[in-house]
Amino acid sequence: MVKVPNIVTPIPGPKSKALIDSRNKYVPPGVYLVQPVSIAKSKGSLMEDVDGNTLIDFTSGIGVTSLGHCTDEIVQTISDQAGKLIHSCIHVVNYEPYVKLAKTLTEITPGSFAKRAMMLNSGSEAVENAIKIVRQSTGRKNIISFENSFHGRSYMAMTLTGKYDPYKVGLGPFVPGVYFTPFPYAYRCPWRTDDPEECSKAAIHHIEKHIFKTQVGPESVGAIITEPVQGEGGFIDPPKSFLPMLKELCDVNGIQLIIDEVQTGFARTGKMWAIEHYGVEPDIMVLAKAIASGLPLSAVVAKDELMKDIHPGSLGGTYGGNPIACATALKVIEIIERENIVEKSAKMGKKLRKRLNEMKDKYPSIGDVRGLGPMLAMEFVKDRKTKKPDPETSSNVMKTCLQNGLMTLKAGLFNNAIRLHPPLTIENEYLETGMNILEEAVKNA
Repeated sequence: MVKVPNIVTPIPGPKSKALIDSRNKYVPPGVYLVQPVSIAKSKGSLMEDVDGNTLIDFTSGIGVTSLGHCTDEIVQTISDQAGKLIHSCIHVVNYEPYVKLAKTLTEITPGSFAKRAMMLNSGSEAVENAIKIVRQSTGRKNIISFENSFHGRSYMAMTLTGKYDPYKVGLGPFVPGVYFTPFPYAYRCPWRTDDPEECSKAAIHHIEKHIFKTQVGPESVGAIITEPVQGEGGFIDPPKSFLPMLKELCDVNGIQLIIDEVQTGFARTGKMWAIEHYGVEPDIMVLAKAIASGLPLSAVVAKDELMKDIHPGSLGGTYGGNPIACATALKVIEIIERENIVEKSAKMGKKLRKRLNEMKDKYPSIGDVRGLGPMLAMEFVKDRKTKKPDPETSSNVMKTCLQNGLMTLKAGLFNNAIRLHPPLTIENEYLETGMNILEEAVKNA
């Protein structure tokens, strides 16, 4: 049996370094590189770099390859569709994979009401088009987003993102009509309460009594957009009462609730959709990342009443809903349903949370463990009492993990969280080995 991980050179090795040197010459630094390694190929939960080092992947390409890298069925689906139709543009002619996927997404997303769906290339594009749908269908132009959120890097998506550095540095002015309100980040509650539910109530109260009174009238707000779990913000899952109360607030004021499931969707949190943990039916959902196992595809799914009268030609794009990507998304959904990936994800989540909480009990540098299902993160602090962020420790942990054959990612408002994004199909032995590497790195950080 091949040893995993299998480290044959220091990381990065000489070939990786040479390729990164070339990257640094021809690619702008704005296209940031998290891990100093160059990958040649991948399979399942493993990646092999250009120097022959075999690594365990706890990143899934930021939650994209949730069914593993280069899964045989998915590769075959891509090949089969490529032999039939690669591109024709959904605006020029109609084709079955797009229509079939649209129908499927309206059936598997929350909400018993009639829905429609459209496909695009990225999460950012989906967010942009969700806002266009709201503004055109409701006539209300203003949007409320949350601090510490991430919705993408295109201009509207970047404007909606509630973190300045690195996403907005030097890029203003931003799109008008966007207002921010604090998210109930319970570990660091903006209202200085240690009670998660009180933090949740305070977040809603702030919108009602402050945002609506001092920044924007509710009658002009078209939508409130939120992630059900803040992803780049550090895998922050809100208190249980928050999203139901937010939906009630939206309904009372005739505001649409947009749920951004770009990072949380497709079984990542132990349910098909993270919003299902909260029993809320969104008016609009934004989907991407794991939808097509690495191919560029995203979707907006919304109530029929919001979509049916959109002006022809005002949505979409040349590559949106590419036939190969749509066919692949249909295969992804089929595999998730057939292989009980949601149930496996929930089981993995319980196992990982237990292990992370045991680590928290042993290592004072871990201030918080949070998330839903296997979408979990550890936040590192210099002192548990003061909760002073410790980005240096999180960086050291990530570097040590890489040297020992484990790929990880950071996140968080203070860049002090390590997030777990293993493939949902990862073999148990590789999951255990990866967690052992992670714990050893935390222990020695």
